[in-house]
Amino acid sequence: MKIVIIEDEKLTAKDLAATIRGVEPDAEILPFLYSVEEAVRFFEQQPEVDLIFSDIELGDGLSFDIFEQVNTQTPIIFCTAYQQYALEAFQTLGIDYVLKPFNKQAIEKTLQKFKQLKDKLAKKNDNLDSLIGSLKNSLLHNIPSVIVYQGEKIIPISGSDIAFFFIENEGTFAYTFAQKKYPVSQKLDKLEQTFPSFFRANRQFLINRKAVKDASQYFNRKMLINLLFPYKEPIVVGKLKTTEFIHWLSQQ
Repeated sequence: MKIVIIEDEKLTAKDLAATIRGVEPDAEILPFLYSVEEAVRFFEQQPEVDLIFSDIELGDGLSFDIFEQVNTQTPIIFCTAYQQYALEAFQTLGIDYVLKPFNKQAIEKTLQKFKQLKDKLAKKNDNLDSLIGSLKNSLLHNIPSVIVYQGEKIIPISGSDIAFFFIENEGTFAYTFAQKKYPVSQKLDKLEQTFPSFFRANRQFLINRKAVKDASQYFNRKMLINLLFPYKEPIVVGKLKTTEFIHWLSQQ
């Protein structure tokens, strides 16, 4: 199995290579690629590669830029410390997403997933896009939970039950589809990373797609989000984010 590692930190690249060899002794690790520019040049030569391990944030850009510029059908396993890139990773040929710092168990698990996908392709003559779509759909529906506080109780609530998060009087709250409000300890910026399928409508609101009924034009080229249930105040998308918002609606 020929494997390429795209990683701008040399020690991390060496550690990953050693971990892969520990799991897959017969793996052939090709020369490391340290930047978007270097990786583009490499893949333009159409090398024979079975699997790519790629960091997302490189010194000269995001690794997504690589796969927009070159045509490769090689499956990709993304390794990063940032969860907010999860959905974008699965819009490429990404088949898995490993959070740093990784360990032998995580690498072993992701290589096993690669082998299972490869076997399915061989047996069913399926196409990789279909499998990736299934993985992406699974990711969208596997929304994490959040801890909320009610008196002296600490309650885990599934993200799928949360309509939106919002800021009120400098505190952060979760608002459920049952129209109940709970305080949470995380800041909205942190929740945006934890719940990448939610949309940050503005500084105050982080919205679950399932809570959106539709949207309508608002004054000054803004958009008004209409929820599936009544809420005490309007949730408005700023004019600079309307294009991103419409794209988000179309992708869900």
